[in-house]
Amino acid sequence: MFLSNLKITQVPPMSRNFVFVLLLVFLVVSAVSFVRLLTHNFQTISRNKELENKLLEGQLKFKEQELQYLKKQIHPHFLFNTLNTIYGFSLKQSKQTPEVILKLSNLLDYILYQVQKPKVPLQEEVLHIKEYISLEKIRFQDTLKISFVMDEINENLQVAPMLFIPFVENAFKHGSIIDGFLTIEIVIKMKGTELEFTMKNSNKQDMDSPASKGVGLDNITKRLNLLYKENYELKVVQENSWHKVFLLIKDIHG
Repeated sequence: MFLSNLKITQVPPMSRNFVFVLLLVFLVVSAVSFVRLLTHNFQTISRNKELENKLLEGQLKFKEQELQYLKKQIHPHFLFNTLNTIYGFSLKQSKQTPEVILKLSNLLDYILYQVQKPKVPLQEEVLHIKEYISLEKIRFQDTLKISFVMDEINENLQVAPMLFIPFVENAFKHGSIIDGFLTIEIVIKMKGTELEFTMKNSNKQDMDSPASKGVGLDNITKRLNLLYKENYELKVVQENSWHKVFLLIKDIHG
């Protein structure tokens, strides 16, 4: 109409059609609304993604803090038991006291520094289990029967630090001397992508007693739930005079 100097007779017929004009206005409003809604939707998705990332970051930090807390619970428990051993040797003025202190030093390096890593080579975990066993052999002398069998395992295979040591420690602390011996059997083997840890020790105690469970069992269960979620299986049973532990990591590479 403005182009025709406001002379309606000179306006094209379609532009004078009310339905056409209404349809055109509807299309324009629809297009603008669509663009606006699309922009709003993208902004909402972006904000939701940002909130989701912050929530995930918070959950990861909480998980890490809980793991650190559980690790720190292991340290004083383990250290207390080992210092008791050294104290016993020092009272006897044993010549093996320096050797015990050296082995403890190696173990402390592991639990104070290496344990801060999310994962360590399985061979390193096994090395320190053997170090701990050799320390206990000095204490138990001829009253200990122990076997440790491990398959040949890829040196790059990694596990959470201090994953098996608490079980071994509890075997020594809560195991029973039967027929003159504390007997402990440990087996670590691979079956495809599954890692199996089995251990049994002579034990007269009732499974329901606090001493039979050990302070580390609840700790290790919580850690397994955080680290391996539904990717593991743990069984702890008392059969006759044996305390048995079976731990299976279903997909150790996952």
